[in-house]
Amino acid sequence: MDRDSNLYTFLFATLMVLVVATVLAYTSQSLKGLQNENIRKEKMQNILSAIGINVTRNESEQLYKEYIIEELALKIDGSVNNKINPFSDIVLAKEIKKDYKDQHFPLYIAEIDSEKYYIIELRGVGLWNAIWGYMSLKNDLKTIKGVSFDHKGETAGLGAEITKDWFKERFVDEKVFDDMGELTGITVLKGNNDPNNQDKEDHEVDAISGSTITGDGVTNMIKERLNNYLPYFEKLNLNSMMN
Repeated sequence: MDRDSNLYTFLFATLMVLVVATVLAYTSQSLKGLQNENIRKEKMQNILSAIGINVTRNESEQLYKEYIIEELALKIDGSVNNKINPFSDIVLAKEIKKDYKDQHFPLYIAEIDSEKYYIIELRGVGLWNAIWGYMSLKNDLKTIKGVSFDHKGETAGLGAEITKDWFKERFVDEKVFDDMGELTGITVLKGNNDPNNQDKEDHEVDAISGSTITGDGVTNMIKERLNNYLPYFEKLNLNSMMN
């Protein structure tokens, strides 16, 4: 075949495309197991981070098993579905697209120095795309132990700052219920007259400058997700009063 012909060029280009596609598909498939394992360990890292335990990816599984004593898949009525593994079976990005009556809500219970902490999974919308994370509550079920946030496409230096320690630390010891027991969540508010977040009873943290929409997304996802756990928390409080 004439190497200068159009047919030769076309066949050669087609062959190269097929070879490259085959190599890429094989590489992707070969790495899929490793990628899934990294995602699993990163999830453990983020859950632990919400209770103040910061570990490397390689350390995450051992410490997760040490500190996380229960994994629960809650229904909207506060009951537990023991047939579902919340860690591996619930993908919140997909779960929140279902009707509420069909959704499950992951809850992770940690124990540190004989104190229990309740970790809920968060998911919402920022300026450009999804934001997500975890929030842990102390045993009183109203005081924040810690938070962990991440995002898909927030602006570097602005909305992306939700991942920084200085922002997450603002939530520590804030209350998500008022004195009447009503759910308030936490409002991310610029100019809240408490820029150093010393007032832990105002249900507010100071916002990131220039990131109003991302801050609103954090505010909304915290309250919306927390609301789904109220039936279970009410049962916990009732059992506590009876014992």
